[in-house]
Amino acid sequence: MAWITKNSAGATVEKRAEPYLTDAMRKHLRDEILPRYETTLGALLPTLHEIQHAYGWIPQQAMLEVAEFLGITPSDVIDTVTFYEEYWTHPKGDHVVAVCRSIACEFCGQGAVTQACKDKLGIDVGETTEDNAFTLIELECLGACGGAPAVLVDETLHEFVKPDQIAGLIDEARNQKHGH
Repeated sequence: MAWITKNSAGATVEKRAEPYLTDAMRKHLRDEILPRYETTLGALLPTLHEIQHAYGWIPQQAMLEVAEFLGITPSDVIDTVTFYEEYWTHPKGDHVVAVCRSIACEFCGQGAVTQACKDKLGIDVGETTEDNAFTLIELECLGACGGAPAVLVDETLHEFVKPDQIAGLIDEARNQKHGH
């Protein structure tokens, strides 16, 4: 079987008129963030967090703007964004339901918890509901092995979660305003 390649070098990036990396962000980064690091590459993670905090995800245009601002290669930015699970390369729902899939959580019933999430939301892992209210993901580890299975709903950690609790957790999140 032959390798299937994609034309990365010939790819085009959709661009909007106004930049994602605004003048205010640039000033904040230049004055507050960059002085903390010996090199601009060292400031890449907090710069990406700045973008994601503002927009909820990191568009390709923003990645190019970050590379230019920091004086690093676009590949450094893209490699970083796609390596870390915490960065989003596409829009996500207003609420994120993250089910831990570590071995401890898997052993304690993570599969049934994930299935309960899928059933309640009507989506699969990695998808967002049609109303953009929820995105369902699985994470490698939430660091809550002693409370397995664990689920993170937005920024709230729930431990010892049973499948029959999922509907209530999702309904509770739906009633709370949440943003990026």
